Amino acid sequence: MKLIASLAVAICALIMPLTSQAALPSVKLKDLSGRTVDTAKLSNGGKPMVISFFASWCKPCKRELSAIHEVYEDWVDETGMKLIAISIDQGQNAAKVKPFVDAEGWEYDILLDPNSDFLRVMGIQQIPHLLILDGNGNVVESRSGYTEGAEGHIIEKLRQMQSGAKSSKKAK
Repeated sequence: MKLIASLAVAICALIMPLTSQAALPSVKLKDLSGRTVDTAKLSNGGKPMVISFFASWCKPCKRELSAIHEVYEDWVDETGMKLIAISIDQGQNAAKVKPFVDAEGWEYDILLDPNSDFLRVMGIQQIPHLLILDGNGNVVESRSGYTEGAEGHIIEKLRQMQSGAKSSKKAK
C-alpha cells in the first residue's frame, strides 16, 4: 500500500508541472526589427498576456488575429492585456511577415520563430494556437484551431482572471 501511495505522489509530481506551467521556457526569437527576444522574459507588467502562434499562409490564423484586431483596443483598455503574435513562417515566407502584418494593420508585438523552436518546446502541434497567460506568466489556457466567434472566449477568460484577481485582493 505504501508503494502505491509513493507512486501516486511521484506521478502527481510529474503531472503538476505539465498542467500549471509557471514560466515560459527560454527560446531566442527575433522581433520584426531583428532584435533578439528571450521568450522566458516575455511579460506584461503583471497583467494578462495572449500568445498566438500563426503563419502568414494560414487562413484560420489570419481570421482569428483579424477578429481580435477589431476588438483589441477595447480589450487592452478593459483588462490591460497584451497580445504577442508569433510567426512560424520559414524561409522566403519569413521575409513576407512584416509586409503581411503591416497590410493587416495588426498592432501586436510580432516575433519570428522560423524553425518552430518555441512552438516545439511548448508542445504545440498545429496552428493557429493560442495561449492565455495570467499576470504571473502562468499558462491558464491553451487551445488550437479557430472557429468564427471563438475570440469571445478569450475576453471572457480575461474577465474571469481579472475578477478573480480583484476578489483575492479584497480577501487579503
